[in-house]
Amino acid sequence: MAKPAQTIIIKKVKKAAHAHHGGAWKIAYADFVTAMMAFFLLMWLISMTTQEQKVGLAEYFAPGAVSASTSGAGGVLMGTALDTSGNKSSAPRETASGVTGQEDGARRASSGRASDREVNRPAAGAQAQHSAAASLRQAFQNMPEMAELSRNIVIEPTREGLNVSLVDEEGRSMFPQGSVDPYDRTRRVLEGLAPTLRRLPNQLSVTGHTAAARPGSVRAVDSWSLSTGRALAVRKILSGAGIPNDRFTSVAGRADTEPVFPDNPYIAPNQRVTITLLGAEPALPPSLLR
Repeated sequence: MAKPAQTIIIKKVKKAAHAHHGGAWKIAYADFVTAMMAFFLLMWLISMTTQEQKVGLAEYFAPGAVSASTSGAGGVLMGTALDTSGNKSSAPRETASGVTGQEDGARRASSGRASDREVNRPAAGAQAQHSAAASLRQAFQNMPEMAELSRNIVIEPTREGLNVSLVDEEGRSMFPQGSVDPYDRTRRVLEGLAPTLRRLPNQLSVTGHTAAARPGSVRAVDSWSLSTGRALAVRKILSGAGIPNDRFTSVAGRADTEPVFPDNPYIAPNQRVTITLLGAEPALPPSLLR
């Protein structure tokens, strides 16, 4: 008897195609490579810069840098902007040191024998002044009084050096009316500033200024005596806080002869006492501290 033919069953299994692999790892790897490139670039820059350049870079990226612009808000962190009417004189005053620097530059150019030290001196002076401004800014930020007096302290570069001015504001002055004795808050600011000034190498000058008397008004104290007396009072406080007397080159009063706002010499911000950190070279241009 013949065997029946065996039925062969063929089962075909259709396999589904694999899903497309995600690309998240590629993004992560790209981020890693970018970070490593930035890290080694930073290491290379650090190895190629001098200590002075590193200090300059650190101060450039420091938060809340001092600005000497005349825009927006005023005060210690924002330069010379003051909320007043009238125009501030923006043209820097010519001084003996500025003229001497120009004459020296002309003589060096004509002789054609400027040394490397003479060539690099302006840049070194600018860097030193920027460092001084950063140190003063930090000293003021550490004072609790600055919350109240931030607009009464102005730091700005000039041809003579770096100016730190105690400026009167409408409704908030640094000295009582007609007095050479400062308020306690003013005294505390000066005493807090003294340690930083003592560490800096600059010679100091102190100059007092008053606002002009309005027509028809009578002052109980002469403007020259008042401005000079206030400058002397500031020098005395700084000296008592540890600054040697031989650091002061001059203490003077200018009365109302040099207003900040020539178009309106009667307003309060013209009344101020300025401490100048004198520099051997013309000071840093205001645009470089913005």
